[in-house]
Amino acid sequence: QVQLVESGGGLVQAGGSLRLSCAASGRTSTTYSMGWFRQAPGKEREFVAAIGWSGGTTYYADSVKGRFTVSRDNAKNTMYLQMNSLKPEDTAVYYCSAKYGRVPVTRGYEYDYWGQGTQVTVSS
Repeated sequence: QVQLVESGGGLVQAGGSLRLSCAASGRTSTTYSMGWFRQAPGKEREFVAAIGWSGGTTYYADSVKGRFTVSRDNAKNTMYLQMNSLKPEDTAVYYCSAKYGRVPVTRGYEYDYWGQGTQVTVSS
């Protein structure tokens, strides 16, 4: 079992930045890839970014490419999402996820564990 806890969400003006963190605990001695997803009110959950175990492979949704950067620190069992140039349409609850294995994936159903989410609100 892996437990995930997100933090760093909040209210920010358009054009601003936030950094989300996802701390993993539990069975973290094995290799696992991680991802970020988000869900806006009335919309389905969507993929945002994913990172492999080593951090060398990353994937991004087209909507965030060039603005968001995913990274991880395995010594701290923590993944980050640096979000720059935020837009009102980035407003959502952001969830982190984890799955055993080295290779990151973009489909939510492939992830084994999920955090409780952190709210990001971008005002215009």
